[in-house]
Amino acid sequence: MKDQMIRGADIVVRSLIAEQAEVIFGYPGGAIMPVYDALHDYHDQLRHVLTRHEQGAIHAAQGYARVSGKVGVCLATSGPGATNLITGMADAQIDSTPLVCITGQVAAHLLGTDAFQETDMIGISMPCSKWNIQVRSVEEIAPAIAKAFYIARSGRPGPVLIDITKNAQVDFGEFNYVPCLGFRSYKTHNPIETSAIAKAADLINSAERPYVLFGQGVVLGKAEAELKFFLDKSGIPAACTLLGSGALPQDHPNYVGKLGMHGNYAPNLLTNKCDVLIAVGMRFDDRVTGDLKRYAKQARIVHLELDPAEVNKTVKCEVAVLGDCRESLAMLTAAVDAKKHDTWMKRFRDLEEEETAAVMQHDLTPTKDGLTMGEVINIVNQYKADDAVLVTDVGQHQMIAWRYFNYKKTRTQVTSGGLGTMGFALPAALGAQLHDYSRQVICVVGDGGIQMTIQELGTIMQTKAPVKIVLLNNNYLGMVRQWQQMFFDKRYSFTELDNPDFVKIAEAYNIKAQKVTERGDLREAVEDMLIHDGPFFLEVVVEKEDNVFPMIATGCSVEEVRLS
Repeated sequence: MKDQMIRGADIVVRSLIAEQAEVIFGYPGGAIMPVYDALHDYHDQLRHVLTRHEQGAIHAAQGYARVSGKVGVCLATSGPGATNLITGMADAQIDSTPLVCITGQVAAHLLGTDAFQETDMIGISMPCSKWNIQVRSVEEIAPAIAKAFYIARSGRPGPVLIDITKNAQVDFGEFNYVPCLGFRSYKTHNPIETSAIAKAADLINSAERPYVLFGQGVVLGKAEAELKFFLDKSGIPAACTLLGSGALPQDHPNYVGKLGMHGNYAPNLLTNKCDVLIAVGMRFDDRVTGDLKRYAKQARIVHLELDPAEVNKTVKCEVAVLGDCRESLAMLTAAVDAKKHDTWMKRFRDLEEEETAAVMQHDLTPTKDGLTMGEVINIVNQYKADDAVLVTDVGQHQMIAWRYFNYKKTRTQVTSGGLGTMGFALPAALGAQLHDYSRQVICVVGDGGIQMTIQELGTIMQTKAPVKIVLLNNNYLGMVRQWQQMFFDKRYSFTELDNPDFVKIAEAYNIKAQKVTERGDLREAVEDMLIHDGPFFLEVVVEKEDNVFPMIATGCSVEEVRLS
């Protein structure tokens, strides 16, 4: 599309519109001001959300991207505005979230002079971006944005950064937007080798105790239906990673639970008992494997993976099936035998009963006076919609919410997985909600993490986003405290918190709020929260020294998973 000569700032905005961006999150400043001036003329075509901090902007863009499946967009000025995006970029990089981050920069003739708010964003962002570029002339803007969107969303998704000098924003140029459809040096995926499918099928067909571990790659590859068909035919038990939650409904007969440090007992323990392990769209993170020297050594491993860099990175596989798992799963389903693995499945169910008696009974139906985190999530489950989105911060509440939230639909799990970013949840929930105002977004936070980005309550107030915030307050940095209790002789060093009146803070932002301290008030409060037409802040005071189990301690084998 060609047009008359326009400012570079207008080219930025028109390029975003051409890429069908719907909402962007940002914070204005001097070096990006021309773009903000241009946004004023396009507010009916592109919504801008003013967050209260740049970190809030990028986490909101992440939440939007994770729920929508689209590219999230954020905008910041140079210097501190730009560097405030780095945590979110690192988070998006490790969790494969597609983002386009646009930052302003000082004029090209000032580069390298330590001008006011000049920062080397290309150097800083290189380790935590999929691609970055500095644009110094108006002619480079549209091609850079086109390439950025293509790279962000294609192959294994990730964050990209475009740093645009101020002169490029104010100079005039011709708007000629051509979407990027690929370029020579960038390969998005590998063609699937039929020989690899045949080898994988042979291993699976001969297995007595096959086991599927699936991760977020299933969601990113839109392969949820293909995973279900594969499991329906093969009869193989399947467990998910943290970010894989929701890819398979939890009521599927082959679903056996969650993997990892605070996952379920059976999925962890039986990893070291299977004879063929099929990993689908997961990267064998250390929180899943535990001690690598003692991880699944008895198993022959098949790895279905898009990114070649993840294959044999930590766990050696016998058969690597490189390519889109939507394709490879369909091909593998056609090649495997229809089977039942009832005896093998019973081992999972028997261990599940052990976990229920040892852990879940305490978490979900406690006898103590104090409220537990698990019973709060259990009651939320009873009132939430089937397609409700769970957004969590990082810590004990994250693990408890993950363990007990009933996932029935895909793209209903939003959390910081690989980086573990405290402060992620509140802005991410805002971004998730702004994708769809009609959908329930339930934000579960701890009293530590929420205070890192609590100012985004102001953005929720301004946008009227009906986010439901559940604060599980134990007046501790709970996960660190649990480790101090278990491994540091209860030396609680700087983990106890003197907290503010959260209800008053929420009400100051014109958000309806309630505090629950008694079990008898919890059910009604949760119901009131979920039917409320607008944002709601529910603080629940929970036991101060309640721990999350099962648990695999750092350096231990998955077989050393503890129930207490």
